[in-house]
Amino acid sequence: MIETRIQDARILGDYTLIKQIGQGSLGTVFLAEHLFMKKQYVLKLLPEELSIDRAFIQRFEEEVGALAALEHPSIVKIHNVSFSQGQYFLVTDCVVDSLGETTNLGQHIMSRSQHFGEEELYDLLSQIADALDYAHSKKIGNKPAVHRGLKLNNILIGQDKNQVDVYLSDFGLSKIIGLGAVLSRTYKVVAEALGASNAISSAKMGQEKYPSPAIENQKLIPLHASFLQNYAFLAPEQKRLDLAHKVDEKADIFAFGVLAYYLLTGDFPEGNFDLPSVRRGDLKCDWDSLIEECLRPDPTRRPELLIPILGGIHKLKPATQPTVASVSMSAPNVAHTLPQAFSERSLPLNPIKELVAEAAPLRPVINNTTLEIPQVDLNPGAIFLLDTGVKQYTPEIHDTKNIKPLQTEMVVINGGTFWRGSSDGSRDEMPRHQISLPSFAIDKHPVTNEQFVRFLEVMGGEKDSNHQDIIRLKDSRIKRSGGKLSIESGYGKHPVVGVTWYGAVAYAKWVGKRLPTEAEWEVAARGGAENSFFSTGDDIEKTQANFFSSDTIAVMSYAPNSYGIFDMAGNVYEWCHDWYGYNYYETSIQEPESPLGPWQGVYRVLRGGCWKSLKEDLRCSRRHRNNPGTVNGTYGFRCAADVE
Repeated sequence: MIETRIQDARILGDYTLIKQIGQGSLGTVFLAEHLFMKKQYVLKLLPEELSIDRAFIQRFEEEVGALAALEHPSIVKIHNVSFSQGQYFLVTDCVVDSLGETTNLGQHIMSRSQHFGEEELYDLLSQIADALDYAHSKKIGNKPAVHRGLKLNNILIGQDKNQVDVYLSDFGLSKIIGLGAVLSRTYKVVAEALGASNAISSAKMGQEKYPSPAIENQKLIPLHASFLQNYAFLAPEQKRLDLAHKVDEKADIFAFGVLAYYLLTGDFPEGNFDLPSVRRGDLKCDWDSLIEECLRPDPTRRPELLIPILGGIHKLKPATQPTVASVSMSAPNVAHTLPQAFSERSLPLNPIKELVAEAAPLRPVINNTTLEIPQVDLNPGAIFLLDTGVKQYTPEIHDTKNIKPLQTEMVVINGGTFWRGSSDGSRDEMPRHQISLPSFAIDKHPVTNEQFVRFLEVMGGEKDSNHQDIIRLKDSRIKRSGGKLSIESGYGKHPVVGVTWYGAVAYAKWVGKRLPTEAEWEVAARGGAENSFFSTGDDIEKTQANFFSSDTIAVMSYAPNSYGIFDMAGNVYEWCHDWYGYNYYETSIQEPESPLGPWQGVYRVLRGGCWKSLKEDLRCSRRHRNNPGTVNGTYGFRCAADVE
């Protein structure tokens, strides 16, 4: 197959393929880097059979240019359209979450432990509504731009740590590719995923049941079958072939109503269904009116715009509600005027804030030198939960109410302009360049065994919720005997080792902090002496750090650097937040403001050298990397935090 040959070649046009990150009915998706610009993008390879479909080529040439012209902060931007090695592909923005992973809304929901709060849900839906209203105001030919395939899997989650930023992908591709190609491709994907000969026939019959989580558990579970999800979001007119030519922007309005209902209740609306106010007694806003307006079977009776109708939910819900309701077709059509601009989120949050009294999320920040610690998270590893078709492993939850973290003192480093990299080091350290960082705080020493063992007690095991290793005990100084954890004698103050990147991130989340970025780590290591090779100055001796030795030693056994930070060189390699990019500094020199590393990659960065390193590995600019799931007796970490 062409897709296989392309993946094996690792080069497509002007792009180097890094890894495959998705596959669905609209094509195969790769993370890629431009050969010359050294920036990362997402390539969507359209189904190969379309390259000989004249009808597709005509639609593609007529419409994809208009889709590429869509400019909205909540729509994934198409940067380029190309043809290479017998296949069409789109080049789009690479949208990743705060951990640098490509995450869609379905996966994000699965990582949560409760329903969206009304204010949070209002903000999320307002972004989608604004994007859809904007697109519907643009013309492709003489008709509005229509998504036609809105669902959980093509709503991507952005990088912001403090709110859910969403981005609509695959805009308009369903029409360009064509209904027949989408259906045949979907059946093929379902059959391959399920490995069952009857997958296609049962999907066509629509007999599968959507997963419907119990409301009492307050947990939403996304669908595992792409076909079923596609079907759930289709408007009535999209399910009838005789009406397919009449599908317009009202299909997106219906899909928006389905999405809102699912986010509120955890179920899809089918037949006669309970309104949100019946399913959730805690709702303070009139979500019922939004659902009723958007889910009208007759498309001519659905609202023209979403922003005005979403803005009307802040009124209090009626005092009485019917116990069962189907979408009414008797209400008049809602007419609204088009907002002047959609680029800004025009929905005020004040009405929701007045009605919903939710605690503001606690952030890992330093304020007046006091670390604000959130409540203990019983399952920090849930942030890595994946959307898979197998039952998830969940560690047994133990009574942890009396287990408190042992916090490490932190040093605040004031923001400013700093140098990083090296002019005469390894190739991946070049070029040496200036960066700008805001103020941040970093732990005085790496996390120790006595600190990490408390975290393992809280987790109840050495695996996260996706069955990934947090730590491998046989590579550490922490042991389990008879179900009880203990630390080898004399190693309580030694840095913990054998920890994966996932384990380091989960621990940091538990104590209300995060991992330092690679840039922050190097700035902290230099201690304000920007031209020094080592954290100790131009040279480093065995009396200044633990290297070229036989084992770890207790933290703070050597003098600190000029910032008052211990063990920045030697003892253990330290995990950083960033993905590793061999040529990343060539990009960083062009984008020096708070660099966070590549958007995606294969390896995570490690810094600082370890107890068995040679002197060369202890240089401040020296970069090391490994797979985030790798376990090693020389890998540890320390935490960082933002500063207010």
